[in-house]
Amino acid sequence: MTKTRLSIFPLTGAILYPGLQLPLHIFEPRYRAMVGDALARDRRIAMIQPQDNRAGAPLYDIGCVGKIEDVETTEDGRYNIVLSGVSRFRVMRELDVTTPFRQVEAELIAEPENEFLSSVERASFEREARKFADMQGYTVDWESVARLDDVSLVNGLSQIAPFDDASKQALLEAPDLRTRCELLVQLMEFFSRGDPDEGHVTLQ
Repeated sequence: MTKTRLSIFPLTGAILYPGLQLPLHIFEPRYRAMVGDALARDRRIAMIQPQDNRAGAPLYDIGCVGKIEDVETTEDGRYNIVLSGVSRFRVMRELDVTTPFRQVEAELIAEPENEFLSSVERASFEREARKFADMQGYTVDWESVARLDDVSLVNGLSQIAPFDDASKQALLEAPDLRTRCELLVQLMEFFSRGDPDEGHVTLQ
């Protein structure tokens, strides 16, 4: 695994996967500084969830590095950016820095190659996803969904599904596609059985 220094954007509920995109509106001065620094160097920003909402809160172990693909600067210095996921990473240690944004030493995680689901697993997953979408009131172009490869489908739903932060983190940390798919199905089934008045979904 490759060690690297990363500037991090700790943001609760914001999950990024390799190969997927995440739009962000950057308005806080420290993160505007981080984007400016990234644009001047390698365009990389590392997304990771904090474990709570306190300033300087401990981080979860695993996040995802994104590369700034699109950027728009407003007149008052804010940014609208689109991050494209490059690689998951594991935090080794947080660095003592003078920048207003936090930085870590991390190791990049090599993703398994050529992952796919069996036809039975894919059909079961799509069936559960349809039930979940119907219950949520989502309008979905299922013909377009059917054309997605397995990785894009499972990771894409993992990224946007309205689960609680710990569950979204567990999906990100899943070591391979099949494990993530199984956990995602469990979460969707759990939500389907849950109390509709609950404000979020959780396995805890």
